[in-house]
Amino acid sequence: MPEVLADHTTLRLGGPARDWVRATTEQDLIDAVSAADANGTPVLVLGGGSNLVIADEGFAGLVVEVATTGITPDTDDCEGVCGGVMVRVAAGETWDDLVATAVERGWTGVEALSGIPGSVGATPIQNVGAYGQEVSQTIASVRVWDRTLRGVRTFTAADCGFGYRHSRFKADASRHVVLTVDFQLEPGTLGAPVTYAELTRTLGVEAGQRAPLGEVRDAVLGLRAGKGMVLDPADHDTWSAGSFFTNPFLTPEQAAALPADAPRWPQPDGTVKSSAAWLIERAGFAKGYEIGGRASLSTKHTLALTNRGDATTAELLALARAVRDGVEHAFGVRLVNEPVLVGCSL
Repeated sequence: MPEVLADHTTLRLGGPARDWVRATTEQDLIDAVSAADANGTPVLVLGGGSNLVIADEGFAGLVVEVATTGITPDTDDCEGVCGGVMVRVAAGETWDDLVATAVERGWTGVEALSGIPGSVGATPIQNVGAYGQEVSQTIASVRVWDRTLRGVRTFTAADCGFGYRHSRFKADASRHVVLTVDFQLEPGTLGAPVTYAELTRTLGVEAGQRAPLGEVRDAVLGLRAGKGMVLDPADHDTWSAGSFFTNPFLTPEQAAALPADAPRWPQPDGTVKSSAAWLIERAGFAKGYEIGGRASLSTKHTLALTNRGDATTAELLALARAVRDGVEHAFGVRLVNEPVLVGCSL
């Protein structure tokens, strides 16, 4: 029986894969991708499946499941006397397992990224971020298999082209297969300075203050769970790809045209960031909004599009189009999807 991609994505959507390989070593991963490339076979590299929307028809090629493991620090004991800890992490490691390990070992810099589903190898591609932290703040380098040059390359953080939910790996999505990610983390019992307002309120600290690592992790997990953003098989609000739309960056003219109470955060490059969730809600799409019953906005958070149990990808995308087009009609702002679409489009 072919592997069904719905069994490997957090949305629980997607049809069968024509062929499937589970790569448990780095060499297995390179060999599988290289052989497919040599044969002209389409390849889908699959990590945790948390940022994918896959067509109901499935994938007519080879799916390579990245199942490599390893969290390797360059030192076993800092005790606050070293300048930092360099940690090399295999692409197939579960992201939240890395965060839990970091908190347990006293490595600071990723604690506010607790509860995010998916694999470590996917984090630099999307420059994953939440609650005031982004992985680009702690990534030192990324090792990849370059499918064009057919060799292993290492990109320092400065060469990764990191931006808001963006990187050079996302810009040229088919070229690079992430093998390992090196993180530069600081030793200590306190997390990085907390800047995100919702998190500062939850922790009871002022902006810029620090809190114990474990308290930051617990607070973030609680906030995410309240929004249906911590995976729970029994909760259909978590059958999602996380935030489906990114926050838009607007021209000053676009920002000025929004209602007076719309969120506006001026950026160094002259653009103005606004809130996708605010725009969605003000365009008339409330929590739980649905157009067919089997796919809906989360009942906890309007940025998440969810599978209520037996939805199809086509139904989820119809909902996404309705929301995107409704926001554009109301405010002249076209939202951009964050998940990667495979075999389908908006």
